[in-house]
Amino acid sequence: MKKSILFLMSVVATSTIFAQSFSDDFESYSVGSYLGSSSPDWTTWSGTEGGAEDVTITNNNASSGNQSIYFSSTAANGGPADVVLPFDQVYNSGNFSFEANFFVEAGKGAYFNLQGTLVVAQVWALDCYMLQDGTLKLSNQGTPYINANYPSAQWFNLRVEMDLTSNVWELFIDNVSQGSFSNPTGQIGILDLYPVNPTGQGGNGISGFYVDDISYTHIPANLPNLNGGVSFITQINGIAGLSYDVAATARNLGSTTINSFDLTYNYNGADVTENITGLNLMSLDTYEHTFTSQLTPVLGNNDLTVTISNVNGSGTDDDASDDSKVISIDPIVPAAGKVVVGEEATGTWCQWCPRGAVYMDLFQETYADYWIGIAVHNGDPMTDIEYDAGMGALIGGYPSAVVDRGPDVDPSAMNADFLERLQTTPAGTVINGATWDPATRILEVSVNTTFSQNATNNYKVACALTEDDVTGTSSGYSQSNAYAGGGNGVMGGYEVLPNPVPAAQMEYDHVARSISPSFGGSSASLPATINPGESHISNFTFTLPADWDENNMHIIGLLIDPSGRIDNANSNSISEAVANGFEAGPNLGLAESFDYNVDDKLKVYPNPASDVLNVAIVSPDAELNVIGIYNHAGQIIREFDLNVSNGAWSFEIDLTQYAKGMYSIQYKNTKNTTIKKFVVQ
Repeated sequence: MKKSILFLMSVVATSTIFAQSFSDDFESYSVGSYLGSSSPDWTTWSGTEGGAEDVTITNNNASSGNQSIYFSSTAANGGPADVVLPFDQVYNSGNFSFEANFFVEAGKGAYFNLQGTLVVAQVWALDCYMLQDGTLKLSNQGTPYINANYPSAQWFNLRVEMDLTSNVWELFIDNVSQGSFSNPTGQIGILDLYPVNPTGQGGNGISGFYVDDISYTHIPANLPNLNGGVSFITQINGIAGLSYDVAATARNLGSTTINSFDLTYNYNGADVTENITGLNLMSLDTYEHTFTSQLTPVLGNNDLTVTISNVNGSGTDDDASDDSKVISIDPIVPAAGKVVVGEEATGTWCQWCPRGAVYMDLFQETYADYWIGIAVHNGDPMTDIEYDAGMGALIGGYPSAVVDRGPDVDPSAMNADFLERLQTTPAGTVINGATWDPATRILEVSVNTTFSQNATNNYKVACALTEDDVTGTSSGYSQSNAYAGGGNGVMGGYEVLPNPVPAAQMEYDHVARSISPSFGGSSASLPATINPGESHISNFTFTLPADWDENNMHIIGLLIDPSGRIDNANSNSISEAVANGFEAGPNLGLAESFDYNVDDKLKVYPNPASDVLNVAIVSPDAELNVIGIYNHAGQIIREFDLNVSNGAWSFEIDLTQYAKGMYSIQYKNTKNTTIKKFVVQ
């Protein structure tokens, strides 16, 4: 049965407060009926009840009575069942307790989340992953809070106690505390049950679980007169030697308006105090403060404590128990020479993709030289066909991201993979050199890879180009924006922009312009056996279109391991790479990175082609006219001279003996070198 009860609870002899309670043990429904269709309280993610998203009542297994609900999926991204319980209101203060009994089948996983509004997908509050190995993970949008163990293939009780006033959340499994934490989302409005066991969290892609005896209880806060508290400290996942902002949230936990207070952070034996004045902080309002003095993590696990004091100039307030919050900072030491690459799948048509842009910029700002971001566009004017196709094979939707080409994750959830990969010793380090001719716009790149361990030519090398501050005037440069108006939360300023954001207001960073010789790279420049200490050079040639700004571009050399993951990388501006100097070696790729259209100098059509490729050249030079055809690895497979003195010249190339794949054709005279890609299909 289910019930919703409003009752009185005595707090002190002179006061009473109302508490709200809800429970559902699924005994009041008919077996086989849809939960959403049968209950006024439950619904589905889309609101469509009685179909694939809904869940049916079962009597196959139950924790109490005879009935429960059952979820299962073998889809990598879960579903289609997606059942939602909106609470009777959004709670942001008082004590809230949620609990349920779960039975996770052997070899399978389970999942639920809590959200902060009464509308799905607006504000995330908590993710709970129960993996097939008995591991339970609590997190919020990729930020981990608690890892615990749960009993697989048997019923257990899961309870989350939330002091929403002072922001203390605690997890219990079978009434045993598994730890507590503070959550940047200090409000609760929805329970969402969804069958998924993602590989990105350590799952095996198979979920199967029963749920019974769901309940929640809320007890309103009983606030003192004057009381300021610290409700949250932003976690610092530090790298030793870098400096970080200290950001904390203070909250008025009393009934009296707060106008001023002091905030102090203590770390490594030193105090930093800043005075905040001119406030009008009403009861239960919050104030987010970033200290002007940054923190530089030292080695070891050390506490950072933030304390509020001198509230309204009165010294102590009425409740000292909530004056401080503490987090631990255990900075990591990166593996020598390691740089991590994050590739984001995005598109201007994708309404949630502003999230990816925000997090790519955040990672660039936070992790500096340890991070390289590449935004791989799909279905818009910034799309590179080669890069887009390779990225599409690694992801399940948009927006998505892969870190060093690992598991597909949301762009907001790259941090855990980043920190893991940063500590992974690479097989080699990469140095980029270049020559740049602004007249011909030919960029020649050398990628020098020095190996620190034994390797083989199962490793591959590739070179990518990215560009910042990319703009355009066509509608294809307008960014679809689900965050417009703020209804889906704050997202780096996109909440105050329209939907779509007009092209005139958009600048795109980290845009993937080209990758050569292919997404997977080439081993042609590497010997069969590589010894520690050996260096091997790979060359790449690019002709940059006139509308690419060479001053905003980066050259990214990539070392790719035998499994297809990026082992290591390096990024330089063109001027930096030129200063490093160019080193000659085997040329792995000749690329122009265009969209297979023809132009007036060198026409190549049809493209893609299957039997015959037509080539036309306008006004050859009498002294030197050379045609070269190269395969995807940059190896020349045919070369010949043109014996003409002027005018235009055209010919056909028989492709029947060419393997399917990417090729380049180069026309060179005494004045210019022009390169086009073509595809044999």
